[in-house]
Parts: sequence; C-alpha cells; structure tokens
Amino acid sequence: MLTQVSIFAENKKGSMGQITSLIAGAGINVSALVTNDSAEFGIVRLISDEPGRTEELLRNKGYMCRLDPVIAVNIGDEPGSLDRLLADIAASNINIDYLYLSYNRELGNPIAVFHAHDFDEMEDYLSSKGFVVI
Repeated sequence: MLTQVSIFAENKKGSMGQITSLIAGAGINVSALVTNDSAEFGIVRLISDEPGRTEELLRNKGYMCRLDPVIAVNIGDEPGSLDRLLADIAASNINIDYLYLSYNRELGNPIAVFHAHDFDEMEDYLSSKGFVVI
C-alpha cells in the first residue's frame, strides 16, 4: 500500500505550477500525479517519495490536503494488461473509487494506482491472482 497526497486546489491559471514549485523547492520527488477538475476547484492526487512531508508543506502554505492510502499494482506494458486487471477486480466484487496510471521506474512497467475501501482484502485478492502489489 502507498500513501497518496490529495490536494484541494483552485482551478485557475498557474495553480498547478504553484503546487509543483513548492514540492520541487523542497527537494521532494513526485512519481505519479493526476488531476480532476470542476468549474472552480479540483483535486490533485499525487504520490511522492515523502508523502507526510509533502502534505505538511502544502498545508503550511494554505492548501487543504490529506493523506490517503492507495494500492499500486504492476501491470504489463502490452495491450490488454489494464483490462485483465480490471476484469479480475470486477470478479472480486470489490469496488474501486478511482484509478489512474503511472510508471514504476525501478521495474520499467506501468502501474495502476487505485483507491478502494477494503485494502487488505484487495491486496490479498490481487496477490492471489498473480499481480505484484507495491
């Protein structure tokens, strides 16, 4: 299981750059990032090498943020890899709240990052299906 930083950010020009400048200035490395927007605000979800420090840094600069557990699974870099993962998850009857893709630099594979309510059950299930859970 990984820890993700979820940031509530204003949807305006330069907002993302302000966030990444703070993180970069602190020497924190980001390995995954996705944004979801609405008309005025959005949620930035990111994985960093120091999630607690990232959250504290952004909170101290006035951002509303929180730490969320997420599951990351190595998937193959060939057509159908994500589909196979999602088919196995669907067969488990465990609901996924959201999912995004990133890349595992160490292994050279894509990873699927997702949030679900029953993490232990999901990790056990995916491991039993042969997936490598990070």
